[in-house]
Amino acid sequence: MNIVIGSDHIGFDLKNLLKEYIEVQGHVCDDLGTYSRDPVDYPDVALKVAEDIAAGKHERGILICGTGIGMAIVANKVPGVRAAQAHDVYSAERARKSNDAQIITLGAQVVGLELAKSLIDIWLRSEFGGGRSAPKVAKIKAIDERYRR
Repeated sequence: MNIVIGSDHIGFDLKNLLKEYIEVQGHVCDDLGTYSRDPVDYPDVALKVAEDIAAGKHERGILICGTGIGMAIVANKVPGVRAAQAHDVYSAERARKSNDAQIITLGAQVVGLELAKSLIDIWLRSEFGGGRSAPKVAKIKAIDERYRR
């Protein structure tokens, strides 16, 4: 799978560990920054990752900041992108199965490395289930189209 990853300075260390973990599993993982612990504004990184997802350059994206909240807010501003914050296994799974989220956001100050690995594992293995969720995701896509104009 072709994955894009990004973080702010707070998520920098977790991002690097997850990138390595993902690559060891055989996935391609493009890093869009940040590349140091120097302060950076998370909206700048979230926008780059979300735009790559919207353009179809990557199948999935991972964003990491202190809580994961800010990254999700920014990524969801990009039409065609569905980003979900996850801090437990059930939410990570449902982000894909029910909401067809292409981006998962994590909080480096909220989840540790082992939990983050578990969240990534379940999210990458999960696929959109359609069914009763399909009309809801279609409504989200219609909202995107409405505000794209």
